[in-house]
Amino acid sequence: MSRAQKVNFGVFLPQAALSFEDLAERASLIERFGYHSLWLVDHMWPPRAADVDHLECLIALCGLAGRTERLRLGSLVLCNSFRNPALLAKMLSTLDHVCKGRLEVGIGAGWFVDEFQGYGYEFPSTKDRLAQLKESLQIIKAMFTEPRTTFRGKFYTVVDAANNPKPVQKPHPPITVGGSGEKVMLRLVARYADRWNCPAGYRSFEQKLDALRAHCQAVGRDFASLEISEQVLVCIAKTESEVEALWQPAQRLKPFSFTAIKGTPTQVIEFIREREAKGVSLFTIFFSDLAQPNTLELFAKEVMPAFA
Repeated sequence: MSRAQKVNFGVFLPQAALSFEDLAERASLIERFGYHSLWLVDHMWPPRAADVDHLECLIALCGLAGRTERLRLGSLVLCNSFRNPALLAKMLSTLDHVCKGRLEVGIGAGWFVDEFQGYGYEFPSTKDRLAQLKESLQIIKAMFTEPRTTFRGKFYTVVDAANNPKPVQKPHPPITVGGSGEKVMLRLVARYADRWNCPAGYRSFEQKLDALRAHCQAVGRDFASLEISEQVLVCIAKTESEVEALWQPAQRLKPFSFTAIKGTPTQVIEFIREREAKGVSLFTIFFSDLAQPNTLELFAKEVMPAFA
């Protein structure tokens, strides 16, 4: 891929407190307004709100595949620990068929200890979770592309495993790795990912990019072949006074608020151009009002055309 890529806009929509019908209606709007993709979260329940309804990520995406036609469907990000990697490869391959080649695979190491404990999963050290993610990425990519997969690692073993049919997308659906740890996570991105998604709340985007560039060089990867995306909170309204009214409650959305973009459409365009200049070509947007229809429409009509 060339670093000078078209800018695309996806919607990051945590499915907390949304019924499936609500979620499907929102997905239809997102598609109609011309967004690139819709990204759900992979949690058992919303952090800090365990009693709120929360649909399982992959089953919800499967349902949305039948309610949309063009919208790409992804996860920010699947928790590696929740599913055996061979089974996950099978599920993702099937889902790519269900959505007719519109799947975006997003995966990470997991972090929310309460849901691990609540659902009976072990919560290994960060070092081990990253090592597990490394093995999973190798298994998943092999099962997407090879006739049979055999892998013997410290954490996972797969023996002569078949995975048919293979995904619709060739050689496989784009793999996005989300995370920003500079020593290990970004090295995994450099070696195994098609796209890096920088989570919101970072201190220095340039420092992260420099670390990623160095890892690409170390593993022999062309840095320009890696797409860069950013998970970003956007607070947008027609007037500055409306923006400030929305921003008051949005500031509580930490760490998203630390790296947020806020303003009128003209101001938001300028902020996005600044990040585009740093190499970001996909923005996975977490709208501060949780992607209400009028906000989705305002952004689509007043901001997106500037990047067409």
